[in-house]
Amino acid sequence: MTTSQQDVQNSNDSKHGARGFEIQIGNEELSFHSAFIEDPVPTGRQIIDLGDFRPALDYQVFQVLKNGLMENIRPDETVDLRATEIEKFLIFRSDGSFRFELDGDEFQWGARLITGLTLKKLAKVDLVRYGVWLEVPRGDDVPIADTDLFDVSKPGVERFFTGIVKTTEGGAPC
Repeated sequence: MTTSQQDVQNSNDSKHGARGFEIQIGNEELSFHSAFIEDPVPTGRQIIDLGDFRPALDYQVFQVLKNGLMENIRPDETVDLRATEIEKFLIFRSDGSFRFELDGDEFQWGARLITGLTLKKLAKVDLVRYGVWLEVPRGDDVPIADTDLFDVSKPGVERFFTGIVKTTEGGAPC
């Protein structure tokens, strides 16, 4: 076995223990838990089944990519878990997905509603110092509070952006 093959094997061994390959399964609040699967190349349906979501047809799987964006995984589509990092997946009870833009990046979301806090988590910004706003062309942008539920199912693509919330002269958030 070559050195690079040995490195890949060692990496696979650390991810594939006695219980199988570790993955992270999350929900629309971006709350994740560990799960283990034996198949190194599972289908979307296997991931839904692993999360014990029934009936499977009522759910969608999104893979959280390394850059933080998400990709919808069809029930018959496979995902290779043999990479060096633990893969993350979001599972939504939904039959459709909704697109929005956040800080210039396009996201797909599997639920009709999303909170301001979840938007900030997706943007990977400091949750205390930053706020999130809905961009309103030719109007005043609308702040989205952490606990506000925003409906992304409306026609068109919503555009959100984050920024540091208003500060006092000393630099502490208001």
